[in-house]
Amino acid sequence: MARKAAGLPIIAALAATGLLMAGCGNLGPNPEPMPRGPKHRGVEGKLFGEEGISVSSITSGSLFRGGDDKDKGDALPVNKFLWQASLDTLSFLPLASTDPFTGVIATDWGTSPQNPNERFKVTAYMVNSALAASSLKVAVFREVRGPNGAWVSASVDPETARKLEDAILTRARQIRIAEVEGGRA
Repeated sequence: MARKAAGLPIIAALAATGLLMAGCGNLGPNPEPMPRGPKHRGVEGKLFGEEGISVSSITSGSLFRGGDDKDKGDALPVNKFLWQASLDTLSFLPLASTDPFTGVIATDWGTSPQNPNERFKVTAYMVNSALAASSLKVAVFREVRGPNGAWVSASVDPETARKLEDAILTRARQIRIAEVEGGRA
């Protein structure tokens, strides 16, 4: 009797698996084909559903808005020039994370050889796809080494964030001009 009871969970698991698999398939006649046309174009090849990202947009580089790409349906709400300029400008600090889906670039703490008792960390936020000052926000964090050797938060001159934003915007415009001039040649 104990032997029959031990096999019961296995049988139940197999039955549940069979029911799940049957629910996933279509046991009847073939359903209507997926509608095609502008409204349904490429839906089956998209990640995250109808409003998702197509694999072709990832591999072709058209994932970012801001260029002259004709198909903007798969683009992220990040300007590609601001994104590249932010990476270029913040390259003096080690990167902690980059997320083109949210438009955030975060650096890790970095020190300068001139002042090893002070370190900085920067986070750049791209809030929309326009190549404009209103599309970029930069936050700068500063710490100084305390008397006991521990890092302590310190104030940052508000001009520092503004100067970094200006440097990123200037670099973004340079990248855009180089791309436009490169396209004419």
